[in-house]
Amino acid sequence: MTDKTNTPISVVGLGLMGTALARAFLKAGHPTTVWNRTAAKADALVAEGARLAPAIGDALGGVTIVCLTDYSAVRELLGDARLDGTTLVNLTSGDSAQARETAAWAEKQGARYLDGAIMAIPSSIGTDEAVILLSGPLPDFDLGALGTVSHLGEDPGLASLYDVAGLTMMWSVLNAWLQGTAMLKTAGVDAATYAPFARQIAAGVADWLPGYAEQIDQGSFPAEVSALETDARAMAHMVEESEALGVNAELPKLIKAMADRAIAAGHGGEQYPVLIREFERPGS
Repeated sequence: MTDKTNTPISVVGLGLMGTALARAFLKAGHPTTVWNRTAAKADALVAEGARLAPAIGDALGGVTIVCLTDYSAVRELLGDARLDGTTLVNLTSGDSAQARETAAWAEKQGARYLDGAIMAIPSSIGTDEAVILLSGPLPDFDLGALGTVSHLGEDPGLASLYDVAGLTMMWSVLNAWLQGTAMLKTAGVDAATYAPFARQIAAGVADWLPGYAEQIDQGSFPAEVSALETDARAMAHMVEESEALGVNAELPKLIKAMADRAIAAGHGGEQYPVLIREFERPGS
């Protein structure tokens, strides 16, 4: 990627995230043009040096960052606008099918299209902690002002897929922690006391991922640590303990139900990652 820290940037959409994006570009020295349907939202940025585009067409061209509520809003706003000479970077949340459809539409309008996902909150934009995922053609400009930028590949749907996969991890970890917290609260253990232990467990599990990934990619699941049928017995204890404590047991029951199906299919002697077979099945 060519380092062009003075590349002119346009930012379309000035919600909390769009404003944070524009401000990061300004701080990094990029000439920054902004546009929002409610022009008053640009006042603070203009005071900081941004140029307010009088109309949406004046914000298009060069590198244009779009950060709106959804993909429909992007299509509605840009309509039939010709985008020749525009590199359109869509940082609007959506799914992979929408990303690919929008890429095809934008290219017909003459744009070079990249789809993206922001794995960060507005206050972290402009720091290394802000992870920005991009997919589509390899960018020839620098978005490093926003944070840690990762280009995932040519498929414009990849950023959205990684985004959803990351959210799946986030909510699964949080729900597991909340399950354990609810159980321990019945014994008078508060969340703050449990949190360091839970963090240690989460970090330990994360260390298993490379080895488990190798098993999944090879399609072979030797029980090097524990067989799934052994794990299922521990899952039963988790269900029983939750019910005995009067704590919601839906999550542990779901975990055990998936393991039970895999065991019934003949995978009880294999290691836990064999459950990928259950995750690959269409839901009911």
